Amino acid sequence: MGGPRTGAEPQSPARAASSGGSAEPGRLPGGRRRWAAIATYLLAGVVLFTVYLRLSETYTLNSDSANILLMGWDLLHGHLLLHGWYMSDVSFYPTELPQYALLEGLLGPHMQTAHVAAAMTYTLTFLLAVLLARSGSSGRAALIRTLIAAGIMLAPQLGLGVFALDLSVGHIGTSVPLLLIWLLLDRASPARRERGGGQPPRKRGVPRGRPPGLALVTAVLLTWVLVADPIVYVVGIGPLGAVAAARVVRGFFADTGHWTDRIAALWYDLSLGAATVAAVGLAWVVNNLLSGLGGFTVNRLPFHLTPWHDLRHNASAVWKVLEVFGANYTGLSGFWLALAFLHMASVLLVLWALTRVALRFFSISLVDQVLAAAILLNVALYLLTNASDEAAHEVAVIVPFGAALAARVLTRKDPPCARRVRLAGLAAGILVLAGYTAGLGYEISQPTAPPANASLASWLLDHHLTYGLSGYWTSSSVTVDSDGRVDIRALLQFSLRRDLWMSNVSWYSPTLHYANFIVLDSRPGFMNHWEPRALVRKYFGRPAQTYHTGPYTVLVWDRNLLSSIPR
Repeated sequence: MGGPRTGAEPQSPARAASSGGSAEPGRLPGGRRRWAAIATYLLAGVVLFTVYLRLSETYTLNSDSANILLMGWDLLHGHLLLHGWYMSDVSFYPTELPQYALLEGLLGPHMQTAHVAAAMTYTLTFLLAVLLARSGSSGRAALIRTLIAAGIMLAPQLGLGVFALDLSVGHIGTSVPLLLIWLLLDRASPARRERGGGQPPRKRGVPRGRPPGLALVTAVLLTWVLVADPIVYVVGIGPLGAVAAARVVRGFFADTGHWTDRIAALWYDLSLGAATVAAVGLAWVVNNLLSGLGGFTVNRLPFHLTPWHDLRHNASAVWKVLEVFGANYTGLSGFWLALAFLHMASVLLVLWALTRVALRFFSISLVDQVLAAAILLNVALYLLTNASDEAAHEVAVIVPFGAALAARVLTRKDPPCARRVRLAGLAAGILVLAGYTAGLGYEISQPTAPPANASLASWLLDHHLTYGLSGYWTSSSVTVDSDGRVDIRALLQFSLRRDLWMSNVSWYSPTLHYANFIVLDSRPGFMNHWEPRALVRKYFGRPAQTYHTGPYTVLVWDRNLLSSIPR
């Protein structure tokens, strides 16, 4: 919050005397400043939540969000292990699912609840990134850091950018506990250790200002988030472990004296490296325990490095990286094109920060080293593997990490000759931030997008059709939008087998449910078109009745179709 901390610049005797008595003229006492800062953050949180809730409402909710709501509803009603559930390739079990369950307890299992949860997640990410950016600074430096970090995160690009950063249940939520971990490490690390990455303390033992249990707390928090999302290997455990190892190696060989004394002096970095190893082991135990107790199943997707001769096909993923920063200008024109070009400033700031980290790696803090390593590893994983086929939410973590890193690295003290450049940069930054704010205002003025397939839910209710089958994108969105009065379960398009992706096996039990209709969707696009007519005739025969409503064809039978689903 800008106040003094362990390792900060020591006070002068006169200043220390004044802090022990009355406050300086025109300045609040320390306690009041602290409460004023807390009140400011709470007020900012309310404002940001309101804005991002409205922004989330400009994007259409689909079956991904609906299935998360259905999982949270089961969790809220005592199905603590989510028995029978098949997740996506990520569970989010200990992180965002409890959040959704608690909100559903207050608001109910409605589509609007997903908007509320999304806005809450991005608001938390925003505030934590700003807190991490400000950590260890005060006064004008803290203000500049706040403006840089807040500016980079302020305005997600309308459309897919909103999906990747605001609405999507994904890796942006994973950044919340990770930012908490980095903030904890930054607050607990004395400045003298952060400059050298291995400079030994004057006295042996536990250095002053570091909680003895910090490594244990770090291991527990990393385990918690790793169970939720395996990408933590790339943006959390891997970077922290690699940085700790590099600091240990450098410190060991840069120091003199007996090897045992050198090892003792490096205990902090060694303990953090051990914490990453412990987190991997603990997460493995927890996952196997959940599985052994009959809990949920996580789908495993094939993951591999793209062959060298095929890397050119991954080039389009670069635009998705720009997208999470709001700078993807392809296909845009007019105001939106200008806004995308303006967001290039955020990309350049993060690239500049990464360059400075590379040039001064062992003269910056541990947290800055970890943030830079995490950004580079996440982007490399995305561009060099088959993950590049996925949407931009796969690299959402680099936005809050990049915002915090740019704010921290680019506000270091420069030589006097660079002060004019800094002032010019500050003026330009304020203009860019004003442009971002104007763009965000225009984005939240866009009309609210209705939930996907809302008209279909109403039509099915009017025709007393309450349990049926369809494709993934048509299924659970109707289920939630109808408040559970119509249930549609997903089938795979090219085999008509059960689509066990974010679904429950009990949905397909013919002894529990009676499904007598199938919905086809003729709209083009990946998230709409679903017309496996030949397979429907093969496995289910001729329907008793056929209806047409908008782009949908509803086929109705006089028997339970769940018994005919191919295995």
